[in-house]
Amino acid sequence: MDLTGVDPRVPSAARIYDYLLGGKDNFAADREAAEAVVRSVPNARQSARANRAFLSRVVRALVNAGVRQFLDIGAGLPTQENVHQVAQRAAPDSRVAYVDNDPVVLVHARALLANNSGTVVVSADIRDPVALLNHSTVQSHLDFTQPVAVLLLAILHFIPDDKEVARIVAELSRPLVSGSHVAISHGHPGELTADLVGKGRELYGRTRQGAVVGRTREDMAAWLEGMELLDPGIVPIQAWRPEDDFEPIPDPAEPGVFGMVARAR
Repeated sequence: MDLTGVDPRVPSAARIYDYLLGGKDNFAADREAAEAVVRSVPNARQSARANRAFLSRVVRALVNAGVRQFLDIGAGLPTQENVHQVAQRAAPDSRVAYVDNDPVVLVHARALLANNSGTVVVSADIRDPVALLNHSTVQSHLDFTQPVAVLLLAILHFIPDDKEVARIVAELSRPLVSGSHVAISHGHPGELTADLVGKGRELYGRTRQGAVVGRTREDMAAWLEGMELLDPGIVPIQAWRPEDDFEPIPDPAEPGVFGMVARAR
C-alpha cells in the first residue's frame, strides 16, 4: 500500500469520519481528534451514521427516478453501503465516479474497486470543479449528455468561504442536463455556544482540510436556485424520506446535518 506523503500525525476529516462510523482505517491522531469532537458534540457519531443512511436513501431514490450515473465528490473511505453497492444492487448498469484528494482514501478505494468496471476512482480537488469535471477519467466514465447525480455529502462545510462554496456548486451544476440531480448534506451548529463552535473549528483546523463551518437552510437554498428542490425540502437528514419510523428526528437546536436533493429542469 503506497501512502507516500501521508503524515499519520495529521488528522484527516475522512479518517475521523471513518472512526465515527466504527471503521478501522484511521490513525491514532484521527481517533484522538474524533474523541475530542465527540466531547464537544456528543451526537457526532449519530450524525455520521445518519449521513451514511441519507446517502443510501438518496441513491435509491435517484435510481428509482431513472438515474444511472453518479459523481461522488469527497467520497471518503470505503465502508458499508457505498454508492456503487446501493446503486448497482438496484440497477447493475449504474456507473459511479468517486472523487477525493486524500491519498489514504484513494489507495483503499482503488484496491476495493479494482474489479468493478462500473466504478472509477479519481484524484481531484473540489475547489477546482472545472478541472474535476474535465478530468479524462471522469469524462470517459460518465456521459454528461445524460442525467448525472452529483453527490456533495458532508464536504462543503470544510470550505470556509461562503462565496467559494456557491461558486463550486454553481460550476458543478452548470453542465448538468435536465433530469440530473445534486444532493447535498451539510453540518449546522444548532444552538451551540460560540465557545463550542470555536472549539470545533480549532479541532478541524488541525486536519488536512483545515476548517469546518456550519451553515443554515437559507445558505443552502441559495446554492441551487433554478433547480427543483425535491420533497421534503431542506431538512435534518434523518427526516429526508425516512425508511425507519424509529429513527428519531433531532431537535434543530442540537448540532446536526441538513440534507437536500434538487433536480435540474
